[in-house]
Amino acid sequence: MSDSTKAGASALMPDVLARLETLVRIPSVAFPGFDPEPVHRMGDAVVELFEAAGAAGVHLLDVPGGYPCVYADLPGPEGSPTVMLYAHYDVQPAPASQGWKSEPFEPVTKDDGRIYGRGAADDKSGLVIHYGTLKLLGPDRPCHVKILVEGEEETISHLEEFVEANPDLFGCDVAVIADIGPQAVGRPGLTTALRGDVACTLTVRTLANPVHSGMFGGAAPDAMTAMIRILDTLHDENGDTVIPGVDSGRWTGAAMDEAVYRDGSAILPGVEFLGTGSLSDRIWMKPSVTVLGMDLPNTAEASNVLLPEVVAKLSMRIIPGSDADAQLEALMAHLRAQRPWNCEVVVEKIKTGHPFAVDESHPAIVAAKEALTDAYGAPVESIGSGASIPLVASLQKVAPGAAIVLWGVEDTEKSRIHASDESVDPAEIERMLVAQTEFIQKFAAS
Repeated sequence: MSDSTKAGASALMPDVLARLETLVRIPSVAFPGFDPEPVHRMGDAVVELFEAAGAAGVHLLDVPGGYPCVYADLPGPEGSPTVMLYAHYDVQPAPASQGWKSEPFEPVTKDDGRIYGRGAADDKSGLVIHYGTLKLLGPDRPCHVKILVEGEEETISHLEEFVEANPDLFGCDVAVIADIGPQAVGRPGLTTALRGDVACTLTVRTLANPVHSGMFGGAAPDAMTAMIRILDTLHDENGDTVIPGVDSGRWTGAAMDEAVYRDGSAILPGVEFLGTGSLSDRIWMKPSVTVLGMDLPNTAEASNVLLPEVVAKLSMRIIPGSDADAQLEALMAHLRAQRPWNCEVVVEKIKTGHPFAVDESHPAIVAAKEALTDAYGAPVESIGSGASIPLVASLQKVAPGAAIVLWGVEDTEKSRIHASDESVDPAEIERMLVAQTEFIQKFAAS
């Protein structure tokens, strides 16, 4: 790496961290039912952030049906490639029931040196990495740079349709998605595969109305028992997801570190892993179906009645290389076929999010690995992610030849994204400032 880039990143860090803390204080939860004012305030703050980085023409674009995105198209030398920098400014909710040990929207640096707060990692860290990169590149950028920052990535996004409807705005040679991270701090990781995410609702009905569980229980089936029987068919005795027509595969990249995974996943002592095959297979190249929620009485309000209807929301992660529409249809067909006691079953689609696999031979990916190696002083791990980023599929449609660089500072071991006590390591931000700046310079020169 160039000494000037490293020195510049180090000197910039106090400013970068101060800006990160300012952003974390804005509770930009875009979920339905939450106050929209902080989300709009956050969008304005992101515009100001990139203006402060020297970007001209940064503005909000209205996204039909959703929150606006932040966009800019920054010029570079004639004939140079275009790099798009993506992150998102909305965050997950942070309810007290999660068990936060500090206020989620009041960032605090704890004894371990990490900055704690909702969005500190996911994905306001991505925003300040892009901010710092533009500052380090300066006004004489070596290539064209586009900025795209989403305002509703954590909920049902409207950005994919908007991108596909406006291909001229989002064409690029490489898209840098700073919304993921390595296995652990100090271990450079480049994500080369994403599982997709498909979802549906399952409604089970058995009775016309609630009835007394003592008078009628034992012969009249309740919807909850029928729902349990249906959901039990989704996994075998080992915990593998077993649905006819749903694809499975084998992982060939760097292995998932079991100690990192166990620590990051918060599995209780003595609790066994689900499934069979390598740990990497299970989380990166095998499907996994999850019941995200059910409409039920809570225990405090439960009474002695048989439930006539129960609704569940299901999500299934699907493997790279599979067809999202076909995989969702296989899940829905399986659910419709399960009718214990001839109960009524209704299955409805919510969404399809497509999986993705990186072409590691692309010059941009080669340059990204070289930049990571230089910044970290360690070999790069090609890792997968069980998470999904639906925008990637849309970017591939509008820029089919573009490379997708997936990286960031959301380490698997300790960042706890979407959970209580989310945090980020400042040293990772500094390393990524160096890596991303060096990457753009390398790719522009290639």
